[in-house]
Amino acid sequence: MTTRLVFLVPGFFGFTSIGAVSYFEDVEQALSRALRRRGVEARIVRCMTQPTASITRRADALRRQVLRSGGLRARELHFVGHSTGGLDVRMLLTPGVRVARGDTEERVARLTRTAISVATPHHGTPLANHFITIHGHTLLLVLSALSTSGQGRGTILAAAKAIALVARLDDWLGRRGTPLDRIAESLLRKIRFDRRDPVWKYLGEIEQDQGAVLQLTPEGIDMFDAAVADHAGIDYGCVVAGVPKPREKLKLKALMDPEYLALRTLFRLLHALTARPHPHYPYPKPSKATQRRLDRGLGFAATPGISDGIVPTLSQLHGRLLHVARADHLDVVGHYTLASARTGDWLPSGAGFTPAAFEGTWEAVAAAIARRRVRPPAQALQ
Repeated sequence: MTTRLVFLVPGFFGFTSIGAVSYFEDVEQALSRALRRRGVEARIVRCMTQPTASITRRADALRRQVLRSGGLRARELHFVGHSTGGLDVRMLLTPGVRVARGDTEERVARLTRTAISVATPHHGTPLANHFITIHGHTLLLVLSALSTSGQGRGTILAAAKAIALVARLDDWLGRRGTPLDRIAESLLRKIRFDRRDPVWKYLGEIEQDQGAVLQLTPEGIDMFDAAVADHAGIDYGCVVAGVPKPREKLKLKALMDPEYLALRTLFRLLHALTARPHPHYPYPKPSKATQRRLDRGLGFAATPGISDGIVPTLSQLHGRLLHVARADHLDVVGHYTLASARTGDWLPSGAGFTPAAFEGTWEAVAAAIARRRVRPPAQALQ
C-alpha cells in the first residue's frame, strides 16, 4: 500500500506535457528533494485536467485521477493546486459536495491532510472579466499557445499573435502602420499551421469548453465561496506571488529582439488588466501580521492593484500563508526559462525570480506537507 500520495493539480491552462513543455516537471523534482530532506517518502502524481472547463468538471476529473492512482488505498493524501487547480481541490474536498455519483469525494477528503494552493484566484481575477469579451477571447488563445510552447515554432507563433493583438489595440486608438504592425506582419508570414500538432489539439479543447472563464470573475467566485467550504481536519495553506508594476525602460538589445518585445508587451497588458479591482467585490483585507509578511516577501506594498500578472496577490490568500514569492504566475511552477536562450522567460515580468527562489518556494510547500504527515501508532513509540 502506498502510504502517502501528493497530487499536483494544474491551473487554468492545465496539461501534463505537450511537446517539449511539461507543466510540473521542475516542481516534481524540487518537491521530491525537499520532502526527502525532511524524511518524507511520497509518490507525487502529476494530474491532467480540462484546460478551461468549469471548476465542477475539473474537480470531477481530479477525483477520477485520485481513484486511478490508488488514492483510496493510501494512508494519507496531499493536494497542491496551482492557479485554478487550487479551486478544483477546494471543491473536491468540500463537505457534502457531489461532483459524481457515490461518496468518493468524502472518502478522499477523510484521507486528505493538506490542501495547498499556489497563486490561486480564491477571490477571482479581473482578467477573467476581460476574457469573456470578443478581444479577450483572442487574448485567451494567445496565452494558451504560450503555455504549451517551448523553443521554436510554437513560441514564435505566440509572439507573433501577441504582437498582432497589440497592433490591433493601436488600430483601435486610430494608429496604423506602427512598428508593431510591421513586426506582426513579418512574423505571421513565417507561420505554418499544422493541426496534427498537440498544441493545436489542446487549443481545440479550449475552444470547446471555457466554463471556468465566467467562474473566475470576481462575481463568479463570490458564488463559489458561498457554496464551497473547508473540510475540518485538513490543513489549508497558500503560496502567494506578486510582481512590481512594469516600469523599466527597455534596453536597445531588447528593442532589437521582436520576440522579447512581443512577450514583454503582452505581460504589460495582462498586468494592467489584472490591476483593476472590482468596485463591488473587493478582496478581503489581510490582518496586520499578514500584510507585513506580504510586504516583506514582495519587497513592496501589497495593495489591491498588485498581482502576479494573472491573479491579484490579495486574491490568492486562503488558509495559512505558507510563503510569499516575488514572482509572476508561472515563475512559481518553474516556467521561467522556456521562451528561448536569448530571453530566458516566455512571460517576462521583471520579477527577477531565480532557481534559488524557486527551490525556496517548494521548500515551504514540503514543510507544510511534512507537518501534517501521519504519525506512527502510539504503541509503536513505546
